[in-house]
Amino acid sequence: MPLQPWEHEDYQPVADMGIFRVLRTRSVSPRTGSRRDISLVEAGPWVNMVALTPENEVLLVRQFRHGTRTFTLEIPGGLVDEGETPAEAAARELREETGYKGEGPVPIGVVAPNPAFMDNHCHTFLFTDCRRVGEPRLEHGEDLEVVLRPLADIPALIADGDIDHSLVICAFWWLAQRMPERFRPAVP
Repeated sequence: MPLQPWEHEDYQPVADMGIFRVLRTRSVSPRTGSRRDISLVEAGPWVNMVALTPENEVLLVRQFRHGTRTFTLEIPGGLVDEGETPAEAAARELREETGYKGEGPVPIGVVAPNPAFMDNHCHTFLFTDCRRVGEPRLEHGEDLEVVLRPLADIPALIADGDIDHSLVICAFWWLAQRMPERFRPAVP
C-alpha cells in the first residue's frame, strides 16, 4: 500500500512565542487508524544571505545564540516580515545586520529547516559586489559583529566546526553548486 498522509483532527494552541507558535494536533495514522498527539511549530518564513564583496570575501556575522549558549559564525539572516517577500526581507536584513548592500538578491535555494515538526521554509539568496553603505541598524534584541572572510576559507571553517549552523552550511553547499570556481581554496 502506498504511503498516505496522516489526517489531523484538530489543532489546539499550546503557546504563542512571538516568532513561532506551538500547536498540538490529534493525528490519525492512515495505516493503522491509531490516534496520536503531535506537537507542531508554526513559524514564518526565514531568509539567509550569502553576501560576497568584490574581493571574494563573505560577509559573516558572529553572535551569541541562546539555544547553544555559544557564539556562532553565520551568514546574515532573519524573519520575513508580514507583507514582505523573501527577496525584500533578504535585502532589508542584509542592510540592517551588516550595513552592506549588493547586487541581488538571486535565489539559490529553499529548505524546510525541520519538517518533522516545523511548517516553515528558509530561503537563501546570493548578493554579489557587496559594499558597505552605512552602519548596521540592529534590532533591540540583536548584538552581532560583522566578520569578513575569504570565500576560499569557508570549507575549512565548516570542517573545523567554526561554522556549524545547518542552514548556513546548506547555503554554502548551494553556493558551491552554483559557483564552484570561486569556492576553491587559494593555493600558496
